[in-house]
Amino acid sequence: MDLRVVAELIWAGAAAAGCALLVLSAGTAGAQDFPPERVRAGAEIFARNCSPCHGTRMQNPESAFDLRKVTRDQHDRFVASVTRGKNQMPSWGDLLTPDEVEALWAYVMAGETK
Repeated sequence: MDLRVVAELIWAGAAAAGCALLVLSAGTAGAQDFPPERVRAGAEIFARNCSPCHGTRMQNPESAFDLRKVTRDQHDRFVASVTRGKNQMPSWGDLLTPDEVEALWAYVMAGETK
C-alpha cells in the first residue's frame, strides 16, 4: 500500500475521532455552561410553577414527564412544551417571559445538586 494512502487513512481516522469527541463533550456539558444566577432563577420559577407536577427539585414526578431525562439536544422541544403546553401540561407562554423559559432550561440542564 502506498505510504500516502496510509497517511490519508490515518488522518481521516484522527479527524473522525476528533469530531466524535467534540460531539460527545458538547452533550455532557453541565451547570458550568450557565451562570449560577440563571440556574437559581430557573430553580425559583420551577419551585413556584413546575414542582407540583414535575416533583420538588425534579424528584419523584407524579404522572408528569421526568425532566431529568431531558437532553441538551431537546432545547427546542422543551421551549415548545413549556410555551405551548403538551398533553396534560398547560401552556405557560402567556405567563413566562422567554428569559424565564431559558432560566428554566438552565435549571433543568444543570440538574439538582441535592
